[in-house]
Amino acid sequence: MLLISAVLSLAFAVFKGEGEELTAAILSASENAVTLTFTLLGAMAFWGGVMRVAEKSGLIKKIGKLFRPLLKKLFKGIDENGEAFSAIVMNISANLMGLGNAATPLGIKAMKALSAEENARGTATGNMIMLVVLNTASLQLLPTTVATLRLSYGSKAPLDVLPSILFSAACALAAGVTLTLILNSLRGRKGEKE
Repeated sequence: MLLISAVLSLAFAVFKGEGEELTAAILSASENAVTLTFTLLGAMAFWGGVMRVAEKSGLIKKIGKLFRPLLKKLFKGIDENGEAFSAIVMNISANLMGLGNAATPLGIKAMKALSAEENARGTATGNMIMLVVLNTASLQLLPTTVATLRLSYGSKAPLDVLPSILFSAACALAAGVTLTLILNSLRGRKGEKE
């Protein structure tokens, strides 16, 4: 479908005598894409490094202690000192700092550790579902990717959207976690009956 759109656009541009404008637009879009990629890559490298320092310095463990009571209620039956819990804490910390791209590998690591710890055998457990919900509707205290994108496009106040982001993320997170807890509870009751 994309190829058909591109061919039609090219044909209409040539037919209307605007081939030069189309070529200029293609080259300018390519240049903008490369610039944006390097801007985001720099931000990701910086914040990925910050996460690595936070992990090595023990800050992640301190954050884990802060979140431990809440995470124990959300992730039932996993070892608080295990690899899965640690990876979940790191993933949530990265998401809180708005590092969605840096959080992805941590989420994959957490999912693999959960699968191994809970002996999932190809079926998503309640804890795995909760992790997906927390990742998808993550609360970002500092949306660095959005701020970087807005800054690269000339925004004088790249974080002025923060209240809207926090409100919408909090609503999505509350709804997602509530529904997951309800559905996991129903799933557990159904399993007990069988």
